[in-house]
Amino acid sequence: MSGLIFDSHAHYQSGQFDPDRAGVLAALPGAGVAGVVECATDHATSQGALALADQYEFVWAALGVHPESLIQENASTRTRFGGDWAAELAAIRPLYEHPKAVAVGEAGLDYHWPVPKDAQLALFEAQLKTALELEKPIIVHDREAHADTYALLKKYRPKGVVHCFSGSAEDALALARQGLFIGLGGAVTFPGAKRALKVIDALPPECLLLETDCPYMAPVPCRGRRCDSGMIAHTAAFIAARKGIPEQTLLETAAQNARRLFGL
Repeated sequence: MSGLIFDSHAHYQSGQFDPDRAGVLAALPGAGVAGVVECATDHATSQGALALADQYEFVWAALGVHPESLIQENASTRTRFGGDWAAELAAIRPLYEHPKAVAVGEAGLDYHWPVPKDAQLALFEAQLKTALELEKPIIVHDREAHADTYALLKKYRPKGVVHCFSGSAEDALALARQGLFIGLGGAVTFPGAKRALKVIDALPPECLLLETDCPYMAPVPCRGRRCDSGMIAHTAAFIAARKGIPEQTLLETAAQNARRLFGL
């Protein structure tokens, strides 16, 4: 499986990687990883994502503001911009000129945490407009906010991926018909992930991206450990077995999908 893994959604700037970040990233190609999209959550991590992309040939960057950054005290949205997300987006805008800035995001809606909905909706809509203006894909975060997320995606019709997909198979098919990719990670391997199984059954590999959201959501049999991009091999094996296709075929198709989406 050497060189077949493309992780379409990672967070290597997480503090969980502070003790050994360089070693983990340097080891990824040897674990079969050919590509990683490092996803930002604010201005500071947008700069950091580009720094990692400059340092590692196989890393690209997605730049944007996550809805949770509106309330996270250590996010630059609060510490540098005082909650003024519009000013933060304006500061991020020139960073998209970097040749390895391949997407807008991580952006979207999160109704799990007590983030003001009006601000979330306005922030997401602004980033959808940015994606269209720049002709870049958007990486969409949707947690317990399906109806509003889908409505805005239908309104703006961007190219992109709904990451860590948690909707129904019917929702997934509708989004795929709209031209969006569905991102699946380690959570699909968890016991009780019945909706995910229906999504896997419903979608052809040409509609899927593989991801980790690392350091979170390590797949079975790695649950409880810090996740990294190499663990996609377990997720891919699970999905491929479910679909009755070779793991290598799934990995190759998902990598091709990612490269096409991100223009690589």
